[in-house]
Amino acid sequence: MPLSTAEQDNFDTLSQAIRHGDCLLLECQLVSNGQSVPVICAVNRQDDGSQTFVPLAQMFTDNPYTTVNPPHPDRPGFATQEEVWQGDAS
Repeated sequence: MPLSTAEQDNFDTLSQAIRHGDCLLLECQLVSNGQSVPVICAVNRQDDGSQTFVPLAQMFTDNPYTTVNPPHPDRPGFATQEEVWQGDAS
């Protein structure tokens, strides 16, 4: 499944914020359950000197390798956890 235009736009905004030094990591709270989570934000600087923070991505709080499956390199679809960990010596 290709990324949506909105997802690509968010990534482009994040990339630009990083290039200009306008990116930070904030502790935020999930509306759904009140849990604290790390969120990558862009800094939106206003002409009057004030700033707003634009949330762009939520960081993983668990091991990302056991949370998501990446695209499979040799076929359409996603790798399984067994394929992700195949050959891992740890």
